[in-house]
Amino acid sequence: MIGDLHCHTTLSDGSLGIEEVILQAKRMNLDYLAITDHDTLSSSNRAHILGERYGVNIIPAVELSAWDKKRNEKVHILCYAPQKPDRLEGLCLKSCSIRTECAKDMINKVMERYPIPPDAVRMYTKGSKSIFKQHIMRALCNYGYATELYGEINNRLFSYPNGECLVTREYPDVNFVLDLIHSSKGVAVMAHPYLFDGGNSELLDELIEANKLDGIEVFHYSATDEQQEYLLEKCEEHGLVATGGSDFHGLYNSVPTFIGSCYTDEGNMKKLLDLISQNKQKAKKHTIDTTT
Repeated sequence: MIGDLHCHTTLSDGSLGIEEVILQAKRMNLDYLAITDHDTLSSSNRAHILGERYGVNIIPAVELSAWDKKRNEKVHILCYAPQKPDRLEGLCLKSCSIRTECAKDMINKVMERYPIPPDAVRMYTKGSKSIFKQHIMRALCNYGYATELYGEINNRLFSYPNGECLVTREYPDVNFVLDLIHSSKGVAVMAHPYLFDGGNSELLDELIEANKLDGIEVFHYSATDEQQEYLLEKCEEHGLVATGGSDFHGLYNSVPTFIGSCYTDEGNMKKLLDLISQNKQKAKKHTIDTTT
């Protein structure tokens, strides 16, 4: 029993649709799959139906954008199986709005340098809840100003923190995001602690100390073997779930990674499913208590 608990579709910055992703999970003999599009749970209902059709267990999930205000750094939090997903709706809408406003500013900056039509980017965002840098780069490739999504042009325009066209704004505070996840009776896991420049290791220690995390994404392409071993020890020491996922984006991946390339093993899948079951019971009990 294994699962890929981190992948993206065209609802955010992936290049494959929900059905294509689930079919590929089936081909890879995965038992569980979590579609974790950025700041949206819109895949949940359709993914559940398709999962039943193709024999893949779907865990409703979302990758939430957050901000470490102490270090002025972005951080991503994976939320699994929120029992009261409506409590996350406002947060998702706010983060999607922040990302889209940044993207609009970036597109304007790009158009000052490259004479592409205003709708050149939007043709690649159909179905997506936001506009991403990858969509902008794809438009530049389509009009011949670049030959690859990641390379010299991308680095010059969008490298963090000094890209010529990069526009960033703060996302909601990470502590607020974690509190909201637990209010929704979801499972909170820090995504890829070593992906971003500088990493989120100091924040990780603080959140563990504050008992705000249920798990850590240990098995991710951005972490070396030594770093994965370190994170695994953290999980064992503090009773956290050690998850794994490919972080699949299809065409938009910055490095080669495919569905099932990183996964959550059987022991940790059981731990996650136990947490989800406990949250279901808590949500059910709360509903009964408030209606009697």
